[in-house]
Amino acid sequence: MLYRPAPGEGPTIDRAEMLRYLGYAGQSIDDALAERIESTAAELERTLAPRGVRRVFPIDATARDGDGMPCIHLVGSTVELDGADIFRHLKDARLCVVLACTLGMESERRLRALAGQRPLDATLLDAAASAAIEAAVRAMEREATRDAAACGMSANWRFSPGYGDCPLSAQGPIMAALNAGRLIGLTVTDDDLLLPSKSVTAVFGLFDGEVHAANDRPSCSICRLHGACPFRERDTTCYSAL
Repeated sequence: MLYRPAPGEGPTIDRAEMLRYLGYAGQSIDDALAERIESTAAELERTLAPRGVRRVFPIDATARDGDGMPCIHLVGSTVELDGADIFRHLKDARLCVVLACTLGMESERRLRALAGQRPLDATLLDAAASAAIEAAVRAMEREATRDAAACGMSANWRFSPGYGDCPLSAQGPIMAALNAGRLIGLTVTDDDLLLPSKSVTAVFGLFDGEVHAANDRPSCSICRLHGACPFRERDTTCYSAL
């Protein structure tokens, strides 16, 4: 399934989330800065068109990784998801939704053009773009969850490579399984980073009927930045207010 809203028809950028990316923690914002924040977000909403692709794969939870440890294999692909956290997340699911989404190279070009010329505008655009890709991924997640519900299935929350102990090296096989390079222009670097940078890959499980705690959000305890998180220092998290 492809996700391709036209420019101006994509999801709304959450202004509060944009402020979190800017490090906002209750500071006073004058009218001039508030106007620049709003105009940056509104301009991005009008002009950028996110692109995404998702597929559903059966899950084999009996697979073993190269060290003989349990891992999740997505049947019909080369994707093997290593790590205890992702294994717990998907082992009881019947199917796995795999998705990728990007804001495209236009956002990358804008960020690079502003970085050396207008640092404040570049910072505002970076925060708006981060909030925009999150909004697009949430829209894709809602579509997939709605389609699953029509089949009597429920979903847990999305999990991305780099969360917990799931390695970034899963990016390449996920990209190949989705044919994301050809379909949405998304690539992965030799360091397993996504390009364009405002891009996300994620997976989540589909369960027959209801699943216990299907709507639970991720815990900070599985994050690699646990104990040194700038969001927690400001009494927020990267995914919601505390």
